[in-house]
Amino acid sequence: MQLFFASTSPFARKVRVVAHELGLWERITMVEIDPWTDGRLRAMNPLAKVPTLVRDGGEPLYDSAVICDYLDACAGRRLIPQDGERRWRALRLQALAADACAAAGRLFAGERRGEPEPTRDRLARAVEATLDSLEGEPLASEAPCLGEICAALLPCYCDFRWPDRDWRAGRPRLAAFTAAMAARASFQATRHRLATET
Repeated sequence: MQLFFASTSPFARKVRVVAHELGLWERITMVEIDPWTDGRLRAMNPLAKVPTLVRDGGEPLYDSAVICDYLDACAGRRLIPQDGERRWRALRLQALAADACAAAGRLFAGERRGEPEPTRDRLARAVEATLDSLEGEPLASEAPCLGEICAALLPCYCDFRWPDRDWRAGRPRLAAFTAAMAARASFQATRHRLATET
């Protein structure tokens, strides 16, 4: 399998963390690309977005949630609970984190472009409200499921995009949880970085 990714994308990072946690890392060739300029991506994914997974003998898969579900199936269903409240909680946290990461990405881009203040304010409120919501979640870093993995992605992405902003103030439980998750091998191996960094 081949995973096309950008190291700045929290969605691609989610898939890479999941692959690592499931022990599938060695079975996947990681192909780092610039999704804005690499023509190979649109040939596989009409949206030209990362992550995109090229399967052995199968159609490409895209959207991080779909790819994570596929990888979890390959590994015997270890990260996504299959029934009951645990399943709905994991999927809820995945959706919350995904939408908040999308808002954070738009906020970062808008700040750089000088987007109008009302748009930036709305996005910033979405990110802050999500961080507040995660502070109230019972998150455990030992043997995390997909929900915990996703919950750690937003604060890690905030650290990457805004290293001088303190999201930890008033959120001690989320700060401790994120530190524990960031120390896991899967998060260490997939740290965000700019394409120019080595």
